[in-house]
Amino acid sequence: MQRLFGTNGIRGVVNEDMNIELASGIGRAVGSFLGGRGSVVVGTDPRTSNEMLKSALIAGILSTGSDAIDVGIAPSPAIQYAVKTGFGNFGVIITASHNPPQFNGIKCIDADGTELGREKEEEIERIYFGKRFAVKPWNLIGKLVENPRANQNYIEGIIARCDVEAIRKAKLKVLLDCSNGASGFTSPYLLETLGCRVISLNAHPQGTFPGHESEPTPDNLRDTIRIASALGADLTVVHDGDADRTIFIDEKGQYIFGDKSLALMARETVKARNGGLVVTPVATSLCFEDAVKPFGGKVLYTRVGAPIVARAMIEHGAVFGGEENGGMIFPEFQYCRDGGMAAAKMVEVLAKTGMKLSELIDSLPKYAQVKTKVECPDAKKEAALKKLVEHYRGERVDTTDGVKIMFEKAWVLVRPSGTEPIYRVYAEAETMEKARKLSEENKKLIEEIIRSI
Repeated sequence: MQRLFGTNGIRGVVNEDMNIELASGIGRAVGSFLGGRGSVVVGTDPRTSNEMLKSALIAGILSTGSDAIDVGIAPSPAIQYAVKTGFGNFGVIITASHNPPQFNGIKCIDADGTELGREKEEEIERIYFGKRFAVKPWNLIGKLVENPRANQNYIEGIIARCDVEAIRKAKLKVLLDCSNGASGFTSPYLLETLGCRVISLNAHPQGTFPGHESEPTPDNLRDTIRIASALGADLTVVHDGDADRTIFIDEKGQYIFGDKSLALMARETVKARNGGLVVTPVATSLCFEDAVKPFGGKVLYTRVGAPIVARAMIEHGAVFGGEENGGMIFPEFQYCRDGGMAAAKMVEVLAKTGMKLSELIDSLPKYAQVKTKVECPDAKKEAALKKLVEHYRGERVDTTDGVKIMFEKAWVLVRPSGTEPIYRVYAEAETMEKARKLSEENKKLIEEIIRSI
């Protein structure tokens, strides 16, 4: 069977592979999957194709007898929270997250607000490719209603789970970069309600992303970093396009990589609970584990992918989880990456500790990481990984996602890409020199193995 859904929904270039025929078909497949009895929450990020794809998707849903609830433009976690809190019994988000503006995507949300599991995605794919649509007669088609409350519902939900009094007493000055994304409807009001003095950048949602590309990398945020340095804000908060992720810049204007902010939040969460399990993918820095262990924290490693992390958290009762790309998951609120909650909880950490963000980050263990890639035909990927495992027989090897070889205070991960004919090679050590050496040695090794097959 062909596959549509990747690790974060269906993605494609607008009016090429991401078109109205696909959106309508997915709408019909979702409505049929729900047996024509669904109540589907539909929301979008601000990309220029949002209304076009949303209209086609909703038409497909209604044709099956299922209803659609249009919540408009909202962050992905706000739409997920709307599903979780009873706006409907299913959700579909029109978003391509951090991808360039010519892309858009379709992501399905289960009744509990989590991203749909792979088995259910496969059933929707079977319905779509098999054209097994349960289309209803004219008098039984579904109804479309609008509900503009999703964003406010989300803001109120976050505030109810924060120490508002402590944050207000701290009187923090926050620079907020919404990246012209959906968070322009939520984060300025959220942080202001929490008592922060908020200075906003790129806060008007605009699907061409005129301020900068929606992926919050150091290169894309050069202007934001300059402004942060000049303003002297206590911290800078940057969201990606659909605001499921948050990157931070400290009071000195230093960009904080996602593995550091993730480790900091994990440590503070475990400290507050006197221990607990935290979940993250195998590619996450060792500083994450080192940060939580002294406070009774235990780490469960998973394959890469926010839905995989979230479901492992549910299964094992974790207190926190997330990915090193700025995606944090707070189980007391909901099991999904949540940029708004991450921003609120970070200002809470600053308020309660009384420390500067740079000081908190400096208190974390330090590691250097090198990332590279190796070309490999898809047909050779599995065999090459088996040979790599054989090569490292007797060493500490983890095959949760690719092959991860663990050394003393260092590791190497060789992971096949699910979308390209390449391996991603990650190496981490206490010094950059050692990380580079591990990266070069293992890149050469995997290239030799590929040639031998």
